[in-house]
Amino acid sequence: MEVIQPILAHFNHWITIFLLVAGLYVVVARGNMIKKLIGLSLFQTSVYLLYISPGKIFGGTAPIIDDKIEVYSNPLPHVLILTAIVVGVATLALGLGLVVRINEVYGTIEEDEIFTQEDDEE
Repeated sequence: MEVIQPILAHFNHWITIFLLVAGLYVVVARGNMIKKLIGLSLFQTSVYLLYISPGKIFGGTAPIIDDKIEVYSNPLPHVLILTAIVVGVATLALGLGLVVRINEVYGTIEEDEIFTQEDDEE
């Protein structure tokens, strides 16, 4: 029980690390461009969790100044993450558009097949 307590206390950090490693693995190890975009999305999600985690303080409230309130939560990470989500969706949309265009030109979305076609043309 003494070993499990520190792990449970930082559960959100463990999930962040898992998503980061899984996303990075998918981006590096896969040749399918759609799978690479999914890995990039996993990686971005881990960054969101990393920034959101310190934003909430137990017992804290919104930063509205009042004499009765002593502990406030920081709203800045939440605002930054909203912006990052919008940028992430735009990046994913652009990536999917590029994959569609690449599929039209080369007839595949596998990197190995595209590189093979380019080598054959030379």
